[in-house]
Amino acid sequence: MKALVYTGERAMRYRDEPDPDTGAGEVLLRIEAAGICGSDMHAWHGHDPRRVPPLILGHELVGTIEAGADAGTRVTVNPLITCGVCDYCVQGRQNLCSRRGMIGMTRPGAFAQRMSIPRSSLIDIPQDMGLRQAALTEPAATALHALNLCQRALARPLGEARVRVIGAGAVGLLAALLARASGCAQVSLAETNALRRAAAEGCGLRAVDPRAEPEAEEGRFELVIDAVGSRHTREAALRAVRPGGVFMHVGLQDWASEIDMRKLTLAEITLLGTYTYTTADLRATVRALHAGVFGDLAWVEERGLEEGAKAFEDLDQGRTPAAKILLRP
Repeated sequence: MKALVYTGERAMRYRDEPDPDTGAGEVLLRIEAAGICGSDMHAWHGHDPRRVPPLILGHELVGTIEAGADAGTRVTVNPLITCGVCDYCVQGRQNLCSRRGMIGMTRPGAFAQRMSIPRSSLIDIPQDMGLRQAALTEPAATALHALNLCQRALARPLGEARVRVIGAGAVGLLAALLARASGCAQVSLAETNALRRAAAEGCGLRAVDPRAEPEAEEGRFELVIDAVGSRHTREAALRAVRPGGVFMHVGLQDWASEIDMRKLTLAEITLLGTYTYTTADLRATVRALHAGVFGDLAWVEERGLEEGAKAFEDLDQGRTPAAKILLRP
């Protein structure tokens, strides 16, 4: 089969790879589309020691079961491969399983014509669901999971909150769209890339360049979501959140930095971290996407898998307005 293989720092090769084996309890999928995630970019930059080259990346996907009684059925997947028996798995919090693996990290991923995966990881989708909708289930579930956690922490209902999202990548944009769909009247995105600001505005969202007026909106937002996760965006998020508000940390660009713990304490700001989603989140996200909650997804770009190396370069250099590029084998 053909696959796009991460071979080293900033290096991707489109080449022949052996067809995947399927072990006990696994199915073979023919990949229809797979999205490039920020974590794939992180690996491509050589910043993720968990993803060791040579490796087929990719964990956001829609595919078709190739063999068996349900051959021809279209599905998406939970890319987290979990143990199923620990306390977290039994509680339905599979994302916290300490023995979890992940496609595109601990086993070959979806930037290929075919991929094997445990049958238990399959997520059913309506068979008439659009390709873009199905392929965006994973990043949209990350946004949904984060907003569910925020709802529990906010003093008032989510729909009453003024929301600032930092970063108009896929998760940031999807979080802003979901916040708007949840009734939030004031939702804005802070994004330094002019192309992505224009794409967000094309979705009817307010997008601002945080460098233009860095102090204009400090302390205004009941909820601030950092979908970048750098030292600078963490500092900006803490400046933007109101006393008693919630600061949700989603992005993982930098691994460590200082934040103003005095302000966090004296202003009673709730700082939350979130990681991925649960199986229940993925199923709920499929229903939301199919119902059009996230809009028409016209901002998503599709390219052939053979163009994958250039897609990584274009995303790195900010040469595309697309917050998400889907690669199609």
